Amino acid sequence: MEETISLKEIFEVIKKRLMLIIALMLGAAIIAAAISYFVLTPTYQNSSQFLVTQSQEDPNTQYNSNDIRTNIELINTYNVIIKSPRILDEVAKELNLNLTPEQLSGKIEVSSAEQSQVVTVTATDPDPELATAIANTTVEVFQEKIPDLMNVDNVSILSQAQLTADPSPVAPNPMLNIAIALVLGAMVGVGLAFLLEYLDNTIKSENDIEKKLEVPVLGVISHIEENDIRFEPGAMQAEKKLRGGGYNGSQKKTI
Repeated sequence: MEETISLKEIFEVIKKRLMLIIALMLGAAIIAAAISYFVLTPTYQNSSQFLVTQSQEDPNTQYNSNDIRTNIELINTYNVIIKSPRILDEVAKELNLNLTPEQLSGKIEVSSAEQSQVVTVTATDPDPELATAIANTTVEVFQEKIPDLMNVDNVSILSQAQLTADPSPVAPNPMLNIAIALVLGAMVGVGLAFLLEYLDNTIKSENDIEKKLEVPVLGVISHIEENDIRFEPGAMQAEKKLRGGGYNGSQKKTI
């Protein structure tokens, strides 16, 4: 027989296991907070920018659309060159870093807006001072090497990375991690609640008998606690006499 579950039954299952769901949510949030604050190492970012322009022999010559298009097309090539060993080996040497070009490349991100001649070099490191130095040195070395590599001198530094007095880490984000943990805890809790309900095959009501045994219920015997029994005043007095032994069938009251 095909079984269906109603929206009311779903809410009943969630209500029944609500404490379990809340406990899993709180547990996941606490674990996420502990990992974010005490386990993960904070990382910092800083960025330097350079501008790609065509050098003009005559300063009075106006740029045209073809020059700008050429510069934008060159940026795609520059984005590859700037993360090449030819550039990064020199950066590591200048900063005295014991890193391979591949390791240093993993700390650098190169990006540019669409149809823009500005390229942004972003460096990430647990040390904010080192992140700043990597970003600036990478751009400086690239500007120095590009004339030999491409036979053009069209790179100028637009802005250098500046180290603030109190830098803020970009990762981890404790609040975001806690929020994600709460959602995951709720999902796991709800799933576990329905799993426990599915595995619970005990009979608790007459409806369970009809569903599982497919037979009608003819009657129900209720369980009555002693506190639920109410006595009339005369009956209560008689009950006390019987319990205290003050009354039997042969005794009579005399005046």
